[in-house]
Amino acid sequence: MSVTPGVRVRIAPSPSGYFHVGTARTAIYNYLFARKHDGKFILRIEDTDADRSEAQYVDVILDGLRWLGIEWDEGPIHQADRLDLYKPYVQELLDCGRAYRCYCTREELEAERTAAIQARSDYKYSQRCRDAGADHISRWEAEGRPFAVRLAVPREGETGFHDLIAGTICRKNADIEDFVIARSDGRALYNFAVVVDDHLMRISHVIRGNDHITNTYKQALLYQALAWEPPVFAHVPLILRADKSKVSKRKGDPSVTDYRDRGILPQALFNFLSLLGWSAGDDREIYTRQELIKAFDLGRVTSANPVFDADKLEWMNGEYIRSLSAHELATEVRPLLLARNLITPLALETRWAWYLEVIGLLRERCRLLTDFPEQSAYFFRPPTAFDQEGIEKHFVPAGAADRLRGLADRWDQCRGFAAADLEAALKEVSAAAGAKPAAYIHPTRLALSGVTRGPGLYELAALLGKREAIERLRAVADMIEKGNVPVRGPVTEVKPS
Repeated sequence: MSVTPGVRVRIAPSPSGYFHVGTARTAIYNYLFARKHDGKFILRIEDTDADRSEAQYVDVILDGLRWLGIEWDEGPIHQADRLDLYKPYVQELLDCGRAYRCYCTREELEAERTAAIQARSDYKYSQRCRDAGADHISRWEAEGRPFAVRLAVPREGETGFHDLIAGTICRKNADIEDFVIARSDGRALYNFAVVVDDHLMRISHVIRGNDHITNTYKQALLYQALAWEPPVFAHVPLILRADKSKVSKRKGDPSVTDYRDRGILPQALFNFLSLLGWSAGDDREIYTRQELIKAFDLGRVTSANPVFDADKLEWMNGEYIRSLSAHELATEVRPLLLARNLITPLALETRWAWYLEVIGLLRERCRLLTDFPEQSAYFFRPPTAFDQEGIEKHFVPAGAADRLRGLADRWDQCRGFAAADLEAALKEVSAAAGAKPAAYIHPTRLALSGVTRGPGLYELAALLGKREAIERLRAVADMIEKGNVPVRGPVTEVKPS
């Protein structure tokens, strides 16, 4: 494996909203690149915009990164703590004539923008302060006008950079406005602070979403103005929704921690996001973290924007669920069962071996951790309602109560209560009644679980235990005879014929 020396990368989220999968995927790519090349992964919080930054979102970012297992080597470094550091570099650009003071008021700038709209043209700052004579500047200073600082973008030529994914990209300087690098209160703006920080932190590679390309032109100009060597850029494709629009919280797309709450394992989301826009060059879908680190190559990142496939994520999560040991999976599911009050901590402690069997019986049927409480509820308490379609098919036909009661009596005679014992007894009862085993299997499953589908009936009944299984069969037989079987949904009663 070739190693690029001196690799230093960073993830620099803004704490102005939730931690979405696009930012998480960018963090993963930076992390994989750093680990592959024995480099450093730095976490920087870009919070120079005090109006939009909130401390709570910093905690959300840190929580999401830790949950995904993304460890940073330096940070978190807050730009808000470095505001004084940027000021000398702003002054340096003013002194060398690469930047200038802009005295335009908000009203004057708004008037320019309105005129551009009326003329049906794209708005770009007029450079009126750049071209202003000494008398105008003296008058504005005498008025005590506050000023922002703008970069003096060269009027001729073009600005470009080489991107490891998109190749060489250029833009005419005439299409780039003289952008503000510092506000009138002296606070550095995003593009300027980013350049200074990346330079001082010796960032070697900037790996980020391709929605930053417009910013990269401006940052390339700043590197030129400050006579600094720019980092290597790699702009990764954006993650799209199924409708091909950008993933957005406003559209209801989940945050990283929302996926955790929905029952996604962190290793599954890490693996899934790694493959959104990148391929190792084979047909595999499941990788260990070390395999991803070894295989990761920015040259294999596609320029096309991938679509987030939630169904594929759930499939992958199911694969990870089945890869866990019984103990690991039971530990993951445990807090979910406790939260639903399905079991107590004492019961878990005293019946841990039985609990492992329950989870193991369900693991092939679950794609989310949150599936386990729903699908295992009947192991911990008798069902209080039954599937309506199942009632109509299996409880309504004549003789259903007698079949359940007859099987309960036969199971009560079993010396052993293993799955094989229960299967043999059911087949014996059905043969004696001149019926097919299915005539007993389906109503029995529904009576024990309240649902028509699930793990193997005999394994299910064996785990419930002799006393519990027989009591449930007899109780449901009584309900059928009384015509009072609770139904899931708006219907509350079905009378047998």
